[in-house]
Amino acid sequence: METALKPVGGIESSPPVRGGVRGGGSIDKHSPPQHSLHLIGNRSLASSDIDVAPRGRPNLPSGRGGKIKIALVHDFLVKIGGAEKVTGAISELFPEAPIYTLLYHPRVGALFPQRKIIVSYLQLWQKFLHLPTKFLLPFMALAIESFDFTGYDLVISSNHSFAGGIITSPETVHISYCHSPTRYLWDAFHTYINEQRLNGLGKRILYGLLHQLRIWDKLSSGRVQKYIAISQYVKNRIRKYYRQDSAIIYPPVDTDKIKPAATHSDYFLIVSRLTPYKKIDLAIAACNTLRLPLVIIGTGEDEARLKKLAGFSIDFLGWQNDANKIKYLQNCRAVIFPGEEDFGIVPVEAMAAGRPVIAYRKGGTLETIQEGVTGMFFDQPTAASLTQTLQKFLQQENNFVVDKITQQAEKFNKSRFQAELIKLITNELKACGKL
Repeated sequence: METALKPVGGIESSPPVRGGVRGGGSIDKHSPPQHSLHLIGNRSLASSDIDVAPRGRPNLPSGRGGKIKIALVHDFLVKIGGAEKVTGAISELFPEAPIYTLLYHPRVGALFPQRKIIVSYLQLWQKFLHLPTKFLLPFMALAIESFDFTGYDLVISSNHSFAGGIITSPETVHISYCHSPTRYLWDAFHTYINEQRLNGLGKRILYGLLHQLRIWDKLSSGRVQKYIAISQYVKNRIRKYYRQDSAIIYPPVDTDKIKPAATHSDYFLIVSRLTPYKKIDLAIAACNTLRLPLVIIGTGEDEARLKKLAGFSIDFLGWQNDANKIKYLQNCRAVIFPGEEDFGIVPVEAMAAGRPVIAYRKGGTLETIQEGVTGMFFDQPTAASLTQTLQKFLQQENNFVVDKITQQAEKFNKSRFQAELIKLITNELKACGKL
């Protein structure tokens, strides 16, 4: 069951229907709207040929039967984070394609202006039963499978949990931009359960639920025709858990909006959701020890605990809009990135602002940070290891050159991402005989 949303995010009063997108006041579950972008002119593309539209975006050519009918899928559109911004960059390429998602919040609407958003029946459950999202977890696999993509030529899922599990027809090409195989089902399984602080019975129930979801996740991974990983780190995890190969396209960072400032202040900066696995407590402990000023932007379930750990030199600013966040990035001494991430957009944003990054030596940051040029690494996930690296940074920070830092960030700009994505999609559609 699906519910179409108005572009501004409100749920329509029309009754939910199975399979179909609202268009001009009517619903046809058999013939989805013609959602496409195609090149100016009527010609075919060579595999390396990308035409650029006047606004700088590469486009798809026309299909053999006319327009390519496209839909997008994202797990949840309830907050604006790195994954949601990636979906926003993808949606810019296909401005008429509807976006299917399990749950939606209007605050995300700014990323998708005038876009048709289609939500699952879980949206109504949450609205009327006032259920926290985590209590909907047992039903999410069923809900994602309820979406009907009959008639679409191409479905692109932006996936870190359930979106890759959609069911499509044999004629539909499903490309999954995979932010990560679901961490709490795989490598972070035991850590996630321990963080819930459940009693013995609660743990057993959660073990059983996640076990069943892990089986579903593995089985449904075979429904994807082409995987795209956000980093080599994620590519390795897709191979290990799904036994699937994948291409690599690094996520987009809007470097055009982030430029270096003429001067900077003396505070260190963290921009992050405040959850245990982000390891913000390591940075707090290190800055407490060295009495260094630390500014923390973000909110989350771990906020109360972290505030109790923080000394006098540490400030929590809560949520900040993009404009304020950029100002803090431009004016910080350096960004601290203490967690293990699959890619890490914040370090690249920091580099776009010309600021060095101090990060844990594991995960996607090994592919974005040039040690000694754009930042430094600490080797162990401990406060002592981070403290040692901060001391080293204080001695060597004058060695970092703004121009070299920003040059590295430009390798991850949005236009590069969109061009690489269109090229891959074009090749995949050609291989399937749709172009």
